[in-house]
Amino acid sequence: MAMMLLVFTASAKKGPKYVFYFIGDGMGTNQVMGIQYYLQDIEGQYGYKPLCFTQFPYTGLVVTYSANSDVTDSSAAGTALAGGKKTNNNYLGVLPDKETRVESIAEMAHKKGIRVAIGTSVCIDHATPGCFYGHRPHRNQYHEIGTQLSESGFDFFGGADFHSPYTKDESDEGNYVQAEKAGYTIVHGYDEYKQKAASTDKIILFDKEPNSDHYLSYAIDHKEGELKLSEITEAAIDFMMKDPKKGFFMMMEGGRIDQACHANDPGAYIKEMLDFDEAIKVAYNFYLKHKKETLIVITADHETGGLGLTAGDYRTNLKVLQYQNMSKGAFSAHLEEKGREIGDILTWDEVQDELKEHFGFWDKVDLTDKQTDRLRSVYVETFGMGPGALEEGEYFKVDNLTDEAARIMTEAAQISWAAGCHSGSYVPVFAIGAGAEQFTGQMDNTEIPMKIKKLAGY
Repeated sequence: MAMMLLVFTASAKKGPKYVFYFIGDGMGTNQVMGIQYYLQDIEGQYGYKPLCFTQFPYTGLVVTYSANSDVTDSSAAGTALAGGKKTNNNYLGVLPDKETRVESIAEMAHKKGIRVAIGTSVCIDHATPGCFYGHRPHRNQYHEIGTQLSESGFDFFGGADFHSPYTKDESDEGNYVQAEKAGYTIVHGYDEYKQKAASTDKIILFDKEPNSDHYLSYAIDHKEGELKLSEITEAAIDFMMKDPKKGFFMMMEGGRIDQACHANDPGAYIKEMLDFDEAIKVAYNFYLKHKKETLIVITADHETGGLGLTAGDYRTNLKVLQYQNMSKGAFSAHLEEKGREIGDILTWDEVQDELKEHFGFWDKVDLTDKQTDRLRSVYVETFGMGPGALEEGEYFKVDNLTDEAARIMTEAAQISWAAGCHSGSYVPVFAIGAGAEQFTGQMDNTEIPMKIKKLAGY
């Protein structure tokens, strides 16, 4: 009789009604450990200070290889995390044959009448968010992915903007019109969301004025009134709970962690990790009110930059990163604007003042004579003898002086970067809530959505 009762109790246990799925793009284990060392270091102590999500009770390690490489890209990893299938790098939501669609857990949830929200700190048709509703043979087909967004029928989307809303075909209506015809209300900024959310069934929340790359501003560059990932998360919860009986599935991506690490920009990476944790805190506060019905899973698509928590010595000095207050891209643009303002080439003294103000050099961050000489030599190349070639990567384009400043800031922090691209390293998974005990040990990235699918009954 006791055995029968045990079986009945187990079978009667319900899965999560509310599912949060956070993906830190580019967030490897060292990105997580580094920010925790940083938080403790700025308090003048050795050790680490945990984030909200690193205190979740269940953790594991995730293998990220794609169907055609040990080092995945975001679309192949996103396809695995969304639909549980391996595909080739650059393929989005399709198998390696380029045709067979991979159904995502967001699409599965939507079919069952569960409300769905997709949010990101980059453009909404970028690789990771696109994998949850899009199916294209190449991730860069932004316009086509944006069209598939409108066709998805999901309840909520949030991000910076569409990446390529228009084509050169004059008969093309554009992604904005397509979305509106599909019943979406497009709002710009959190304030406009609050004004219009109650009167619409489907909504797309974009930033007020997305930058030219169609991403939210880096957290380190954030200005008052600009949209943040935490606000997108708050808006998504608010919108999903207009009909709480249906439950919801929500994917939120910290997309600019990856871009900061591509740029080997240490201060920007630190602030992006803090911003990502702030968004997770919003979900955690929801969980505290609905513990038995909520599951939160946090993972990453891959590691970016080959971040090393050493520079060859048995110590780090991460606290100096608190003095960097601009991303590489923003500082480079700032120098250019300063030059336009004065109508002349900035002097070395003027550049030193800018480096002191925005990186803390010589004032709060000690530099060696060799490091100062390096900066002055690059200043002469950059300003004294013409700007020369820009340093350019996948998500950045800056002048040589700014690039050297970030390199020296990395040295001052006593950390290192192995590359400006992805690596094949483990990424972490953290979980709390209903069924969270399933997310422990080593697992393949394809296992995560299948565990969520089974637990939530999709």
